[in-house]
Amino acid sequence: MKLICSKANLVKSVSIAMKAVPSKTTMPILECILIDASAGEIKFTSNDMELGIETKVEGQIVEKGIVALDAKIFSEIVRKLPDSDITIATDENLNTAITCEKARFTIPGRSGEDFSYLPYIERSNHITISQFTLKELIRQTIFSIAPNENNKLMTGELFEIKNNMLKVVSLDGHRIAIRKIELKESYSDKKVVVPGKTLGEISKILSGEMESLVDIFFTDNHIVFEFDQTIVVSRLIEGEYFKTDQMISSDYETKVKINKRELLDCIDRATLFVKEGDKRPIIINIEDGSMNLKIDSQLGSMKEDIDIEKEGKDILIGFNPKFLIDALRVIDDEEVFIYLVNPKAPCFIRDEKESYIYLILPVNFNAVR
Repeated sequence: MKLICSKANLVKSVSIAMKAVPSKTTMPILECILIDASAGEIKFTSNDMELGIETKVEGQIVEKGIVALDAKIFSEIVRKLPDSDITIATDENLNTAITCEKARFTIPGRSGEDFSYLPYIERSNHITISQFTLKELIRQTIFSIAPNENNKLMTGELFEIKNNMLKVVSLDGHRIAIRKIELKESYSDKKVVVPGKTLGEISKILSGEMESLVDIFFTDNHIVFEFDQTIVVSRLIEGEYFKTDQMISSDYETKVKINKRELLDCIDRATLFVKEGDKRPIIINIEDGSMNLKIDSQLGSMKEDIDIEKEGKDILIGFNPKFLIDALRVIDDEEVFIYLVNPKAPCFIRDEKESYIYLILPVNFNAVR
């Protein structure tokens, strides 16, 4: 095999493929990127058995062939070579020479026959949305997935298609994030749970351009994302997702309209007094025309008032400030509406169309006052 590619194309393709290379594995072949130039195009493939990526690389095939190279070493070599054309050539023993200008590296290759190729997925049941939309959907929900695998379903996000709406849901036991978008075409109903790791890696690859599209294919066990000469295949998380509709209420005793940036900046200032891992709540007192925010810790205390528009009852309630910050940061609206019932019930931050809903459980602040 002999290929000639620009450094820029190689760096881009290697960085995409690296996202499905496992950091730890009992199968050394999975630590490789498969370079396949056997069929008239150059493809890089990586697979950790949960997530698989195949991306096409622009370049010249001088001699067809296939080889698996250690991903980490190959990636580091490519990144550190000069900004020029790079030649990749293998001999009959799969020893691979990587040459650029006056630099030459030689590394051992492996047979492509041992590599775990991506599973074949039938391309039938799918939706098409813009890369910008998918990237935003992930950004506005992924912070609410659970960080550990005590409950596997909480480490993923629900993708539900119903009545020509795509709803994406994440939760971690303390909060729920929901985003809805209207689909431009009619699609059959579908409900799958996609691993958060998959969505995080896809978000890094997506260009995020409104004009660029991504096709999303669904099967019983896999989801496929196809865009920009790249295919990402992921296993789905098995199991029935939580019935979040039953957790979302339209009832409220207090409704607040507030400037999002003012509220976010205020809470951000308050967290100066919260150490990492400290469960210190921010205490919010809502009265006519004013929201008072207060935090006390061993490092100091802070109080601040923000002007609001209020409907309904006064309320005194406490929250984990990080949960409020996470939700407010991903909302693009200038003003937000907050709905509250009582100090022990969750608050809802949502727009009037309910294109986004963020549910946050309050904390009992009496014990830490």
